[in-house]
Amino acid sequence: MTYETSANQVVPEAGQAAPSRHRLRWNKVPEVTVYFWLIKVLCTTVGETAADLLNEKAGLGLTGVSVLMSALLAVVLVVQFRTLAYRAGVYWLAVALISVVGTLISDNLTDNMGVPLETSTTVFAILLAVVFVIWYRRERTLSIHHIDTRSRESFYWLAVLFTFALGTAAGDLVSERMNLGYWLSAVLFVAAIAAVAIAHSALGLDAVWSFWIAYILTRPLGASIGDYLSQPTGDGGIGLGTVVTSVLFLAVILGLVVYLSVTRKDVNEPEQASVHTA
Repeated sequence: MTYETSANQVVPEAGQAAPSRHRLRWNKVPEVTVYFWLIKVLCTTVGETAADLLNEKAGLGLTGVSVLMSALLAVVLVVQFRTLAYRAGVYWLAVALISVVGTLISDNLTDNMGVPLETSTTVFAILLAVVFVIWYRRERTLSIHHIDTRSRESFYWLAVLFTFALGTAAGDLVSERMNLGYWLSAVLFVAAIAAVAIAHSALGLDAVWSFWIAYILTRPLGASIGDYLSQPTGDGGIGLGTVVTSVLFLAVILGLVVYLSVTRKDVNEPEQASVHTA
């Protein structure tokens, strides 16, 4: 069992109870497996189609939908923070909602406030960089294998939010400037993710940065897939509609999350426990 300690922490010996000012915490993020990336892409697709669906059907307007989804996300994040270990259902519900909210933030800036995509992409990139800098200066790591304190979990979810917002803005910027269409845009982002994987495995690109770059790129990839499936054929899609696409992907996500909840294939038990100051 692996322990992380700071200078003022005391690790109890085997069989000895931890002092009252310490508590045992578990990593709150799943292991990065094929299931992780598959559900992540599915969630980003749902984030795109669900945001469009709610904006079109709810009758609340873009601002009203944004407020509603932000409130739901806040509730789920409270539940997530109150759990003492990774729970697949709560975690992936938070990711799905943060995908929707990140999309709506970018859409509000572009559609309601008229902020150019170049500006919003730059601002989100700077904000994400600031989060990473403060996170690293405080915790000395950006690894998702040690999201085991409230501080690290707070930085993690803030970074995730900005990756979704950045991925939305950057993806829209690329699609508008290059005018590739949904299918070719998806191929472009798959190629970019493959390039990151090759850079990591063959050229020694740092694992943490490889993860976060790929995490950002999966957002426009999922959006391209969602738009291709949901948009009318006249607009370059195949015309499934936002309702069918959202329900289909949500069903697949639910099936995978239930499977992981039962099998715990995305949990590395021996490396989960850590002792921290209460």
